[in-house]
Amino acid sequence: MGILKQGVAAAAIGLVAASSTTSAWAEFPDKPVTLVVPFSAGGPSDKIARDLAEALRKPLGQTVIVDNTAGAGGTIGAARVARAAPDGYTLLVHHIGFSTAPALYKKLPYKTLEDFEYLGLINEAPSTLIGKPGLAANHFADLRQWINANNGKVNIANAGVGSASHLCGLVLQASLPSKMTFVPYKGTAPAMTDLMGGQVDLMCEQATNAVPQIEAKKVKVFGVTSQQRMALPALAQTPTLAEAGLAGFEMSVWHGVYAPKGTPAAVLAKLNAAIRAALKDPDLIQREEALGVRVVTDARLAPAEHKKYVEGEMRRWAKIIKDSGETAD
Repeated sequence: MGILKQGVAAAAIGLVAASSTTSAWAEFPDKPVTLVVPFSAGGPSDKIARDLAEALRKPLGQTVIVDNTAGAGGTIGAARVARAAPDGYTLLVHHIGFSTAPALYKKLPYKTLEDFEYLGLINEAPSTLIGKPGLAANHFADLRQWINANNGKVNIANAGVGSASHLCGLVLQASLPSKMTFVPYKGTAPAMTDLMGGQVDLMCEQATNAVPQIEAKKVKVFGVTSQQRMALPALAQTPTLAEAGLAGFEMSVWHGVYAPKGTPAAVLAKLNAAIRAALKDPDLIQREEALGVRVVTDARLAPAEHKKYVEGEMRRWAKIIKDSGETAD
């Protein structure tokens, strides 16, 4: 066979192979898709993932299951997805902790930037600084004086090392001259229970989970971590921590969706399109806004921009975590 004929034959084989690969995924998904949440059921990330799962059903044409695989600050669930078959049927919904884990943990069972396909950032949620109901302070200025007067004696709860409440507490600690004692729990629910019961003093928790307790007056609220005040009725009169005295303070908890590395491009394109459609669902938007969560509509919905954003967050948090000395084993 001549060189020209060999080239034509090779090209033809390549086209057939490409066509076969594309057609093999033409029916995706033809079975339920699983969203792995690396945190306990009932927490903020779980609520967000369940809202997303419901909104994804229509554009995907399939049932979407939420599976909680909690532990080690979200790293166990993330590792599970990194090892899953790269077929688009097992996805990860992870929050800001996805970008902080490399700095918090000496050894991760996966590589954050290499073992996943990035599918898009989906939302951002501010947190609230809340305190036990019997706390003497009623405003942040009073609280700040109380923390300074009790240097090292103030307890601040979190849902575990690497959780959003832990990270928010680190930013708060970095903004204050006085030290606080971090008290980690195995999840948001037990931490919130002890805060309401007065066993701990403070908690920096997502508005998603704090608003019901604030409305029921089971905790005191001292500020929100967003750049602007929140429109939620329960928080409309609550100042941002920046305007309350911590200049430049801002911390949002974002969530993104990820697939195992090597997932076919055709599948990734379908998943990204479905996520974009889900985030335009009026019911989803209404549910998210009711929780104080903003649905992402900007360029970070694109996989490349999502990954670029996470890289920037990794650099930002690496310094904060190093300065705090708060790392996991």
